[in-house]
Amino acid sequence: MIGIVDYGCGNLRSLENALEFLGLESRRVSARADVLGMDRLILPGVGNFGHAGAELARRGLGDALKERAALDRPLLGICLGMQLLFEGSEEAPDMPGLGLLPGRSELFLDPSLKVPHMGWSAVDFGELSGAAYFVHSYFVPGFPGGREAAVATARYGRPFLAGFRSGSLAGFQFHPEKSGTYGLNLLKEALAWS
Repeated sequence: MIGIVDYGCGNLRSLENALEFLGLESRRVSARADVLGMDRLILPGVGNFGHAGAELARRGLGDALKERAALDRPLLGICLGMQLLFEGSEEAPDMPGLGLLPGRSELFLDPSLKVPHMGWSAVDFGELSGAAYFVHSYFVPGFPGGREAAVATARYGRPFLAGFRSGSLAGFQFHPEKSGTYGLNLLKEALAWS
């Protein structure tokens, strides 16, 4: 069973529809026991880093997610959910992220770019490369060194981290559930990673 963390900051319905299309059972989870007990867990996220971090903390889910990661249980962050796996964000400097990975998300500052980055962009992910749908103003510049990982990059004025797999953690800056056949296939693949 795949759990989708429900903390008031995600596009849960489109993710549920994608999983149903793939023939994968899922349910929304909002309790510590469920966060720890699901075979696979997705942390979605849309909106402001500070608000999302505050909601995770208020609902006691931040600690549950950290505990899950410490148990080496699979966790996939999507969009803001991926950014929350890191230490923090320029968007809300006083709100800590989950701190499961070192690094912080930054704002796209190039004045020639329209922000948010919204639309389709190429994703370089080795054999898993394709085009995916992005909607974001903040980005993680790169994956932290010193960790074994498969890393995907994209470019919007500059290269940035589009996705990764490292141990039981994985993340996508883009929305696989909104990225057509490529995204659906990648979502299914990611949920099979151990």
